[in-house]
Amino acid sequence: MCGIAGILLANAAANMKPLEAISLLTTALRHRGPDGEGRWTDREAGIALGHRRLAIVDLSATGRQPMHSASGRYVVAFNGEIYNFRDLRRELEVTGHRFRGTGDTEIMLCAIEAWGIEAALKRFAGMFAFALWDLKTRTLHLVRDRMGKKPLYVALVGHALVFASELKAIRCFPGFSAELDLDATAVMLSRGWIPDHKCIWQGVFKLPPGSLLSVRSTDLTQAGCADALRRRVKQWWSLAEVAAAGRENQIAGNDEDLTDDLDNLLRLAVRERMIADVPLGGFLSGGIDSSTVVALMQAQSKSPVRTFTIAFAEAGFDEAPYAAEVARHLGTDHTELHLSPTAAREVIPELPRIWDEPFADESQIPTLLVARLARQHVTVALSGDGGDECFAGYARHFMAERLKRHQRLPIPLRRALAAGAGLLARAVRYDIVENLPLSASVRHALRSDRLDRLGPLLAATSEDELYQRLKGSAVENLTRQKLPASNDSAQQLDGLLSRLLYDDMGGYLPGDILVKLDRATMANSLEGRCPLLDHRVVEFAWRLPSNVKVRNGGGKWILRHLLRRYLPERLIDRPKQGFDVPIAVWLRGPLRIWANDLIAGMRSSGDGIFDLAKVDACWRDHVDGKNNHSRELWPALMFQAWRKEASGSSVSEGGLSRVPELTGV
Repeated sequence: MCGIAGILLANAAANMKPLEAISLLTTALRHRGPDGEGRWTDREAGIALGHRRLAIVDLSATGRQPMHSASGRYVVAFNGEIYNFRDLRRELEVTGHRFRGTGDTEIMLCAIEAWGIEAALKRFAGMFAFALWDLKTRTLHLVRDRMGKKPLYVALVGHALVFASELKAIRCFPGFSAELDLDATAVMLSRGWIPDHKCIWQGVFKLPPGSLLSVRSTDLTQAGCADALRRRVKQWWSLAEVAAAGRENQIAGNDEDLTDDLDNLLRLAVRERMIADVPLGGFLSGGIDSSTVVALMQAQSKSPVRTFTIAFAEAGFDEAPYAAEVARHLGTDHTELHLSPTAAREVIPELPRIWDEPFADESQIPTLLVARLARQHVTVALSGDGGDECFAGYARHFMAERLKRHQRLPIPLRRALAAGAGLLARAVRYDIVENLPLSASVRHALRSDRLDRLGPLLAATSEDELYQRLKGSAVENLTRQKLPASNDSAQQLDGLLSRLLYDDMGGYLPGDILVKLDRATMANSLEGRCPLLDHRVVEFAWRLPSNVKVRNGGGKWILRHLLRRYLPERLIDRPKQGFDVPIAVWLRGPLRIWANDLIAGMRSSGDGIFDLAKVDACWRDHVDGKNNHSRELWPALMFQAWRKEASGSSVSEGGLSRVPELTGV
């Protein structure tokens, strides 16, 4: 795992000085690779590549980058891992190829030389973003993995193409103009994250998942702008095609046969991701996804696997006891960090700098902290990310089937049910149910914000309207900018569930979940690996019948059925909780000064981005306890905190102290 950057000039002969900026770009990515730095420049061709190394496989000098292919035709700056590189190596050795080192980058280069770039990409199982320079044709190839696990930002600055793993590196390039994209701003303030097809800065785009951009110096002059360059991108792997083909060619088989197939696939994905020359462990929240990954790790390990979890003090937000029980049953070497509310809040001032683009998924806080904890013991951690998107784990997925049945009810009755959900939300909000004998999990499910969202779903008058409301996790937009129109690319799929899964896998996953994991882990120089997002698992999941994903009113049925082979039922059959933090309560209490300062900054900025009347009304209602507006306020606050960081001024900490060193017990 590493950080990469590069510069390609349209006219190297005119001015080669911009190539010298490669050192600035590479230095900005040091956290992604503290084990070494490499740069390669061809001044005549007008190309410079930079690399920061986090040594995982082949720790010797033979693993250094940028790396040349055996023939000398190609040079690569590579971020990621090719998990099946040992199989590919054996195949290439049979045809006479020999290798100096034991890593995957050398295998990748040889495969590209032997089979061609697109054919080789289709053979790679892994996560990656890389820049490949062809010295023969003077062509730069930029590539991103199928699911978008590894980031790659591209900008056209004057007549130079600049790319990097993170935006902070691109901002170091002389002449880069950091101008807000207002469409991206509006989406972020509504969703809390920026979709993968947008970027907060004008003139910058993210290479899409499963895509390839091939460009020469002469193409840059013709392109003229980043949008023209973006139109040159082509897909080498298509989620839309995989989803459509999967629904048309569903797997036939009984429950046990399908579970056997999944077990074998996941064992392979986990086994390949346990290859490392450095200490390795796993994140364990106690939920279905992470428990499955850790169970398969331990089943294939000769020694106890290192596992890590965060323990929260707030009732209803702490899954650590479940994680500890799973760890005891599996026999892992478990580390649990008991986190006070103060320690959790203290990380907040760091978030804008780490995430580069404004980002407001509050689970970034525990994700960052568990990554920081794990890095004190290991260099690689496997995670359960992707299980919800592959196997229907979000409430909207299994609610879709329940709510479809409500469509048969008379409209007046549906409206009455929606009104009832609203009344229950108010009862929770005003603590009317506080003294009822309810379990922590039931109280967690009866959060007023969740009940507020349920009402409109019950009132939906058609399946299409229900789909739009289920997929639209957006909240009231506190900006003056209108949300850009969204393109529903899931229309060609059959059924409500398939459309929701596609929307999540193509949007929420690369735009939120994988951004959260990449930045949280790489900020701590930790490599995060996701077995559940192996492309073979994803393609298998799309071929599964819907009733093995959603059954008996719950999601991830087949994953639960598989996990029963490794864990007792009592550790499996419990409500999904998620990696939530009590932002709503914090904003009324210890974060109130911090939030007030940021809102004051919105008022004084004079840029017209926020609808200040809406912001003030939301803030008053929330602080007074009349309504829970944390879902609207948190994106606005995180955007404002990010904007202060991006402008060079420090974020007001409002009494928050420096983040302490983390230790587990």
